[in-house]
Amino acid sequence: MEFTNPYFTAFELMVLVLVFFVGRHARRRGTHVLWQLIAGMIFGVLLEWATIQQLAAYEYGRFLIMLGDVPIVIGVSWGLIIYSARLFSDATTLPGWARPILDALLALNIDLAMDAVAIRLGMWDWGQGLQFEYFGVPWANFWAWFWVVLSFSASLRLLARPAAWFGRWLAPLLAIVVGTLGVVGTNALIVFVLLPAGLYLPSIGAVLGGALLLVLALRPRFHAAKIGKVATAVPVAFHLYFLLAGLISGAILDPPILLLVSVLMGAIAWALHKPAQIS
Repeated sequence: MEFTNPYFTAFELMVLVLVFFVGRHARRRGTHVLWQLIAGMIFGVLLEWATIQQLAAYEYGRFLIMLGDVPIVIGVSWGLIIYSARLFSDATTLPGWARPILDALLALNIDLAMDAVAIRLGMWDWGQGLQFEYFGVPWANFWAWFWVVLSFSASLRLLARPAAWFGRWLAPLLAIVVGTLGVVGTNALIVFVLLPAGLYLPSIGAVLGGALLLVLALRPRFHAAKIGKVATAVPVAFHLYFLLAGLISGAILDPPILLLVSVLMGAIAWALHKPAQIS
C-alpha cells in the first residue's frame, strides 16, 4: 500500500477545516455567495488541469484525493484564496475595477512564501532544480498566479453585477469559462510570445510591479467596512502551515533566506488583515 507524504495529508486536512468555516461564512451571506465559492474551487481544478495539458511545466506529488494528475486540494485552495481576497478588497476604498488587481496581489503574497517551500516538501516539481530562478520556482509562476486570480475575480465581479438571477446563478459559471480562457491565454502569451522575444523578465516585472504601483497610487483605505474573520484566516493559515512545515522538515532553511521571506510575507499578510471583524 502506498502511503501519502504526511505533509501532503496535513495540508489537505488544514484546507478541509478552512472549507468548513469559509463555506459556513459564504452560506450565511446567501446561497448565491456559496455558489461563487464553489465556482472558484471548480475553476481552480479546471485551470490546473488545463495548464498541465497546455504546458506540462510541473508535476504534482501524490495526494490523497486526485483528479487525474491534479490534487483536488489545490483547486479548492484556489477557491478559498480568491474568496478571502475578494472579501478583503471589497472592504477597501478601491474602485471596483481595481479590486481584482488587489485580489491578485494578495494571492501573490501567499505564493511568494509557499511555492519554494512546497517544492522542497515534494508537493509539486518544476523539474528545474532548487536553484532555478526564484529558489527553484520559475518567475513565470508568479505571472500565472497574478492572471489566475485577476481573470476569475474580474470576470465574476463584472458578470455578477446584475442583481437578477443571471448575476446570481449564471455569472459564476461563466466566470469559470472566462477565467480559464484568461489563464490559458496569458500562459500562451508568456511562453510562446514574450519568452522567444526576450521579453520574459521585463514583462513579468512590468505587470507585477505596475499592478503594485497602481494600487499604491490609488491610496486605498483598508477596512473601510467590516469583513469576516475568514478573510484573515485563509492567508494566515497558508502562511503558518508552510512556515511550520518548512521548519519541521528543514525545507525552509535550504537556503536560510527562505525563512526570512516566509516571515516577511506572513508579517505583511498579518499587518493587512489583522483588524478584520466578524461581519
